[in-house]
Amino acid sequence: MLTLDDQQATARAWFEALRDLICAEFEGIEREAGSDAAFDYTPWDRADPSGEPGGGGVRGVMKGKVFEKVGVNVSTVGGIFEGDFAKSIHGAGEDPRFFATGISLVAHMANPHVPAVHMNTRFLCTTKRWFGGGADLNPPIPYEDDTADFHAAMQAACDAHDPAHYPRFKQWADDYFYIPHRKVHRGVGGIFYDHLDSEGDAWDANFAFTRDVGRAFLAIFPAIVRRRMATPFTEADKARQLEWRGRYAEFNLVYDRGTLFGLKTGGNIDAILMSLPPVATWG
Repeated sequence: MLTLDDQQATARAWFEALRDLICAEFEGIEREAGSDAAFDYTPWDRADPSGEPGGGGVRGVMKGKVFEKVGVNVSTVGGIFEGDFAKSIHGAGEDPRFFATGISLVAHMANPHVPAVHMNTRFLCTTKRWFGGGADLNPPIPYEDDTADFHAAMQAACDAHDPAHYPRFKQWADDYFYIPHRKVHRGVGGIFYDHLDSEGDAWDANFAFTRDVGRAFLAIFPAIVRRRMATPFTEADKARQLEWRGRYAEFNLVYDRGTLFGLKTGGNIDAILMSLPPVATWG
């Protein structure tokens, strides 16, 4: 078992609590739709290359009537980065030891009028300490009011802490969630932040901000799901969704840094790749 300091233990407890709140809300939506679908939780352990305990996590997956496939994972891992990978991580170039705890969520929806979504927040420690994360909306069939409401929720979370956060983190999401070989964005954006350095007194403020991002997601995404989940759809709508899912898979397998981090640190393969859609088409 990893030995955690107070900040690490506090962050881990929040991410696990947020997981419980989100999963309960998503299961509640399934009940409203007449489904008894529930999350299936699979614990996993990680072996560090050093031979020391490397932590682990819990993979949560639900396949239901509204949520065709949704994964909500939590993990708390630590140890030593192998090889040159350490040089690519903030604060690990000279010392490869690391700690990471966080929550990662991806939802692929049965109805193409309901947007898919991604949310991740995390706390990492190397020779530096920082928070990162964000949330972005990925609709196969965009609706202006869904996009506006999602961004308004993210902006409110940002503005409560620093009015400079939202324009900066929105642009960061626009730049990051882009598929260069397709020359298209992955969705309609949201916010993305990383390396929010949290040494000393900055830890409390940035942890509070990270909690508010999670709470904002919990408030807005279920509302959008309920707004759209009973919308009739056609075969053409479904075909559009499946083609869009192919683009989503391309981004996550080729460009996503979280996927690479999980693979490079010996994480659980099923948990790392839970972001992939259950069905997709190409060409």
